[in-house]
Amino acid sequence: MAQIDWGRLGFEYIKTNCHIEYTYKNGKWDDGKLVDNDTIEISIAANVLHYGQAVFEGLKAFSCADGKVRTFRDKDNASRMADSAKYVSMPEVPTALFQEAIDKVIKENIEYIPPYDTGGALYIRPFEFGSGPVMGVNPSDEYKFIVYVAPVGPYYKGGIKPVNAIILDDFDRTAPNGAGMYKLAGNYAAGMHSSKLAKEKGYPIVLFLDPKEHKYIDEFSTSNFIGISEEGKYVTPNSKSVLPSITNKSLIQLARDLGIEVEIRPIEFEEVKNFKEVGACGTAVVITPLSSITRNNLTLHFGEECGPVFMKLYSTLRDIQYGKISDIHNWNREII
Repeated sequence: MAQIDWGRLGFEYIKTNCHIEYTYKNGKWDDGKLVDNDTIEISIAANVLHYGQAVFEGLKAFSCADGKVRTFRDKDNASRMADSAKYVSMPEVPTALFQEAIDKVIKENIEYIPPYDTGGALYIRPFEFGSGPVMGVNPSDEYKFIVYVAPVGPYYKGGIKPVNAIILDDFDRTAPNGAGMYKLAGNYAAGMHSSKLAKEKGYPIVLFLDPKEHKYIDEFSTSNFIGISEEGKYVTPNSKSVLPSITNKSLIQLARDLGIEVEIRPIEFEEVKNFKEVGACGTAVVITPLSSITRNNLTLHFGEECGPVFMKLYSTLRDIQYGKISDIHNWNREII
């Protein structure tokens, strides 16, 4: 039985009972197996170690108000991972197999799901990588699909706190016609150095501009950019370099439900100074509001409190995930 202090739970890896592992070989996925240790044995020549064939997803399961356990929009995660895999010449994991893996792992680790009233969730990490040995620059002939889970606490303890972001013009997250819109492991590695430099300067997150002109907003190192314009519209970038965030997709729908006009379009950096609210959105946090954005000697300020529109969207999405209000868009899937 898991011995966890739910009140102290953060966002970090915790070993659970088991993970599930599937192998793709000779053109098909096997039946998978539950594994109780948390290590992987692969060839020293495995494609992933040299040529980087690796994709991943992140989603959550929630203990809901009615006692049920549900995942949030896992079909969308399955679809996005399939798109990412296709881009790097990896076999797609069918949605049915993706959900089967999630279901089995959740049920085998049920005691690690934070109770309903803790504000926590079970974080789910599906990933696929080239496991076969490869010498030349070619796709692997064998792949692993693995799903592990870990309990995580609420990202915000004591209320949402806006953070400061920085733009480092010497760095790009991706190329103009590159792989920015896919959830590849290498995309995150490419942003680690700039993120380290930013944190050394006292900025928790980096905001990247478009890699061609450095004129338009792209996204943060780990999440999408969202803003509330001077006219009160929900605005987010339209860019081939931006990962299609499932959280952003959900917030867009909720904004429309609330009668807020949505614009998905190029956003010039010069325009952002007039925004009422600015933030980052993603699975771990839902919304992180920004108090400022610094670029060279210019700092744009947006206040020290989460704005009213972001707070309403954040609360509504969280209430849907925990089953506090009606899931009119059928985003949740019951597991247990």
